[in-house]
Amino acid sequence: MGINENIAELESRIGYTFRSKKLIETALSHSSYANERKRHDGSNERLEFLGDSVLSIVVSEFLYTHLSVQEGDLTKLRASLVCEKSLHIFAKQIDLGKYLLLGKGEENTGGRERASILADAFEAVIAAVYLDGGLEAARKHILHFIPKDITTKKTPVFEDFKTVLQEVVQKNPEERVEYVLIGEEGPDHNKRFVVEVCLNGQVIGKGKGRSKKEAEQLAAKEALELMGYETL
Repeated sequence: MGINENIAELESRIGYTFRSKKLIETALSHSSYANERKRHDGSNERLEFLGDSVLSIVVSEFLYTHLSVQEGDLTKLRASLVCEKSLHIFAKQIDLGKYLLLGKGEENTGGRERASILADAFEAVIAAVYLDGGLEAARKHILHFIPKDITTKKTPVFEDFKTVLQEVVQKNPEERVEYVLIGEEGPDHNKRFVVEVCLNGQVIGKGKGRSKKEAEQLAAKEALELMGYETL
């Protein structure tokens, strides 16, 4: 299937037709694909960055409007809906992996099914919808995936170590947590990101993962364990 046919089929699945086909093509382009074709800034990484913010504001507004619960519960619910595990599930609902543009190495090592790649692409598609059609179009797209009967009891909350760590640190207002990418390992189709989490400039945890988000989660997990918190 060619790129244009790919895009048309995906548009049918999500119920949105792009005016700019270039935007959605970029959203579907993994860095391995862009690198093979020597496209500078031709991958979906920048769109993923924007999509993450759009997703967060839409989900935050939805939870605030539909649930009368405390801020802590809203934070946990939002974290459960925007974490990699949830985005992977949402991406699979529209078979997003089928439409991705991958480099040969990533294609041959199961990239179409990799949770981190699908989650990042899902956010990139959100950004493409937002840039192409505005916030209302993005909101409509995102809300297709959010359970309409969401409650703190019914909704499964995936473990989000970053949120837990932030809640622990917030007990002391002067404390500051920062995540620092310190390195990347391996080829493009099997890259590992290494992240340190620092408390007031001091390293308290380190994590390695297939995505920056996964590495940050694992760094936060290690920090919590060093602080004596149960993370199982």
